[in-house]
Amino acid sequence: WVMTAPPPPAPKHRGASARANTYRSIYPLRILGMGLGLWVTCSVLIQTGDLARFGWVSLITMVLWPHLAYLHARTSRDPYRAEVRNLLIDSAIVGLWIPLMHFNLLPCVVLAVITTHDKFGTGIKRLWLYSLPGMVGMAVLGTLVLRPEPVLASSLPVIIATLPVIALHSLAVSFTSYRLIRTVARQNQQLKELRQRDAQTGLFARAHWQEQAQAVLEGARSSDRPAWLLMIDIDHFKPINDVHGHTVGDEAIRVVGEVIRESVREADCAGRYGGDEFAVVCADTDEAHALAIAQRIRERIAALRLPELPELQLTSSIGMAQAQSSHLTLRDWLNTADMAMYRAKHGGRNRVAVEPRGSQPHAAEGRPVLG
Repeated sequence: WVMTAPPPPAPKHRGASARANTYRSIYPLRILGMGLGLWVTCSVLIQTGDLARFGWVSLITMVLWPHLAYLHARTSRDPYRAEVRNLLIDSAIVGLWIPLMHFNLLPCVVLAVITTHDKFGTGIKRLWLYSLPGMVGMAVLGTLVLRPEPVLASSLPVIIATLPVIALHSLAVSFTSYRLIRTVARQNQQLKELRQRDAQTGLFARAHWQEQAQAVLEGARSSDRPAWLLMIDIDHFKPINDVHGHTVGDEAIRVVGEVIRESVREADCAGRYGGDEFAVVCADTDEAHALAIAQRIRERIAALRLPELPELQLTSSIGMAQAQSSHLTLRDWLNTADMAMYRAKHGGRNRVAVEPRGSQPHAAEGRPVLG
């Protein structure tokens, strides 16, 4: 009743500025909610014949109070805490109106439930619980002072005046829930994408890349469509770390990852396999196109220069392997491409080597079987 929709939450992780401006977002909601409450309370006062006696209370609590609450928070040294107090006063006002409305069941229950529900909507921890003593206390105090005769039944005008409060609040809560669900879904998608990516290079992380590579391998085996795997390794990377430091090494990995990402096609799946090793899966690709991609990557890496170390020349060794029926697992395919990569290294580095079709998927010389 106080707010036709829950105000934005103000949890601890929000900035001080956002917390301080909470009262600004609540202000129009309080005006709207109190405006609807005005019709409810006045309809009950008309039913009980107390409009002339307590109509001024409606004007103060429903019309004047929202503006006073706004000014109180705006001029306070701590606007956020001031608005929390305003929310507690909202509940106390509802408690006051329970005896003023002679305990008329429909409006009393609706206003008490809605104003308590909105305390949950603020996201402020235990605010709903802190609001209950004020609501109950004002209801008890009003009952002791006024000693109203209970009028539990609601007339048709009271029902008609109460229905918009129920309807609008329900719609507003539904809309807020919808926005929250959409926000959570969007954040989950962003989180999923972050988990799929290697933070340093922007390429796919190993786990996600392996899932994609496994799917491509299974598709190639079942349909006999050509697919190629490129294993890429930065030449002499350990000396780069040892001589120039890990900062330079990290930068080298970052720029190489960027080159790979810009060199492959949109349909290709490029990932960081680990350390200074990268891998690219090219589905539905013949040898000529896969070789062109590999050469493009090699040439662009060789043309790289680090701004802080322009004399350092980066090169890479790239091994290529086509998916074969003998590759029973992804590890088999990786080992075959790895064999080709080590043939490129043993052949002088800064080159591309293609593993002949029909090669057995065992470990490369001096290289343990990849897991």
